[in-house]
Order: sequence, then structure tokens, then C-alpha cells
Amino acid sequence: MTNPNVSRRSVLAAAGTGLGISLAGCTGGGSDGPTVGILEDRSGEFQLNGTSKWQATKMALDEINEDGGILGEEVEYIDPDPQSDNQRYQELTEQLILQDEIDALWAGYSSATREAIRPIINDNDQLYFYTTQYEGGVCDDTIFPVGATARQQLGIVTPYLADQYGEDIYIIAADYNFGQLSGDWVNILADEEGYNIVGEEYIPLDETDFSSVINRIQEEDPDFIMSMLVGNNHENFYDQRASNDLMIPIGTSTTLAQGYEHRRYDPPALTDVYAGVSYMEELGDERGENFVDDFYDRFEDANYLNQEAHNNYFSVYMWRDAVEEAGTFDQEAVIEVLEEGVDISAPSGEITLDGATHHVTHQMRVAHADEDHEISFTDPEPIEPTFLREEVEDGAGCNLREDSMTTQYEPGDVYDV
Repeated sequence: MTNPNVSRRSVLAAAGTGLGISLAGCTGGGSDGPTVGILEDRSGEFQLNGTSKWQATKMALDEINEDGGILGEEVEYIDPDPQSDNQRYQELTEQLILQDEIDALWAGYSSATREAIRPIINDNDQLYFYTTQYEGGVCDDTIFPVGATARQQLGIVTPYLADQYGEDIYIIAADYNFGQLSGDWVNILADEEGYNIVGEEYIPLDETDFSSVINRIQEEDPDFIMSMLVGNNHENFYDQRASNDLMIPIGTSTTLAQGYEHRRYDPPALTDVYAGVSYMEELGDERGENFVDDFYDRFEDANYLNQEAHNNYFSVYMWRDAVEEAGTFDQEAVIEVLEEGVDISAPSGEITLDGATHHVTHQMRVAHADEDHEISFTDPEPIEPTFLREEVEDGAGCNLREDSMTTQYEPGDVYDV
């Protein structure tokens, strides 16, 4: 952890006395009207996930402008392709904040990207929506991580599989920050519920041959596998699993809802894969509207409307509502409204923003791919962002209404992992 708690009131007072607090992103208005930045990958390693995020953000903004804009003004957006390159992300983020003076930013798929631009965000007090499902724990003054956390996703799918199949679990995860912290969460859930971890492996991101991993899983014969594999290389696991007849059920937080593997891979590769999800396009629109059809009407060549795209979409409307309540695009005022707590009706169901932690209560479901890769869902369960709100330092660790913080808590800060 970094940055001890500082009173938000003292930070604002320091800004008023010119003590070097940079507020370049707070005034907005680099153009004649409000402007936002969209930095989502449309090429490079993460284009598969980033393209629909970019599309859904544009869709929300276009809908808002078609409906009269915000506070009577049309919202402009600047959306260069960061090309899955973190150095380019840093350069574009600085440009959008310092030159274009954007009023809000949507940016980045990976946690590595978020961390690459976070110092720039922090230095300029820029309002930033990070929309990818992620490992959790970010407690940061102007960042709103509105994707489902590992605690939320794994917290619904792991108990479901234990109830259905048994309590012996084999963990396989990507060997970097996200995979390791997700593995910690599975261990925490197992400890809380009395499950057994019978094997645990962290796989390098460039690995494509899973034969030895599959052999070890077969030797341990777990009741189910928890997989937090990521990226194109790791997707090879699923075809190799099928060819080796490793049809042990798999729980995951990374497959189906983001990279739509059930559409891209031939059956039976994804048979009995269960994902903890906040949205997939197969859910449609819980509001009774036409979210999915409208998306494809606007983007006829789109590949899939994924979980992150849904997060981009509803968070644009969350920002609009906060601006209208504040009566201004001033970022400090908008953040104050968001921190009061916001409810919004999203395609996935009712969404609640927890103002103290900047995280979201999602309607979580378990998605199941059958032998034909058809998707079914359990009933929705609202899962709150309890880690930062209740578990960190007995609920006192992250309260951004009161304290200025730019840190990230990890499971090891609370649990013995």
C-alpha cells in the first residue's frame, strides 16, 4: 500500500493556496463544449476486447447527444487508438488532459495499462472510469473502477461449483498480478468455506502448450478447476483440454464474457465452463429495451457485445446523471455527486455505485456453456464491493468521501495468503 490517509478537505485547501496540486484536468472545456476522452484498444493484443468497449462508449454518447446532450450541450469525444501500447497510452492520456482538457476519460483494458496511466491521472486529478473486470482493491480519488472485481466474480462461481460438483479445486492462473491475486481470492474463498485446494499453478503468459498441466490435473482428479488464464496464448488450453478428454468442469472469471470463446471455438472445447459474470450479450436487456439490437444496428460488423462494453455503456450514463445533478461539468463537483452514491438502471439490471469506494454493486450471475456452447444463466444476485468497504481495516481502509488516497489494497493486506 502507498499514500497514508490525507483529509480530502486538506487537499482542497492546499489547492486553494497554490501548494503545487495540479488541477489541469479539473476545469475542462478545451473545446467550445464538453469533451471526453476514449482510449480503448482497436488494434494490438487487446483489440478483441477493446473494440467493443470503444463502440459501446460511442453508442452511449451518441444516444445522449441525439437526446439533447447534457445540460443542453452536445458532448464531443476524442478517441485515438492506443494500439494496446502502454507508452502510447501514457502519451495520449497526457495529451487528452493537458491539451484537450477533457471532462472525463474512459481508458484501457488491462490492469497494466491502468497502472501505467494512473500516475498521470493522479497528478492531474482527472476523472477516470476504468471498466474492465479486474483483481480489485484500487482506492483512488478520481478513479471509478466500475467493472466487477475478482471477489465478486469468483465469489459467485466458486461456491456454485462446489455445491454442484464437490469441494476439491485445482487452480490454474496467469503468472502476473491479476492471475496471482485472483488465485489468492480462490484460496480465501476455499478457506472460508472449507474447500480443498489440491493443486495450484501459475502459467507464463507466453505459454501455449498445456500438456504437462493437463497431465497434472488428471493425476489430481479435482472436482473442478478454477481457471484465471488470460490472453490468446492461454486460450489454447481449452482446445487441448477437449483433445485430452479433460472434461472436468471449469470455473472462471476470464473466459466467455470478455473474449466470447464460446463463439470463436468449436464445441466441445468450452463444455461445462462456468463463469462469474456481470453481463454477456446473451442476457439481452433486463430493462425491456433493445440494447443488443441497437448496438448491432450501429455497428453492423461488431463481433460481440462483451461484459466490459456494457460497463462502458452504463458508466457514461452514470456520468451524465452526475453532471446533470451537479449542474456543471466541473470534475470536482461531479465526483462529489458520484460519491453520494448513484443508482442506475442498466441492461444487466439495477446498478449501485458505492460512493465511498468508487466501486459498484453488480448483478452477478453464473453463466454456463453446454456441450454445444449454448449459454444459460443462474438468477441474478447483487454482490456488493465488500472488500474495500467492509474488509480492509475493518471498513476504515477506503472511504474516499473523507480521505484522499491513491493506493491499491491486496488480499494479503487483510488475509493470510
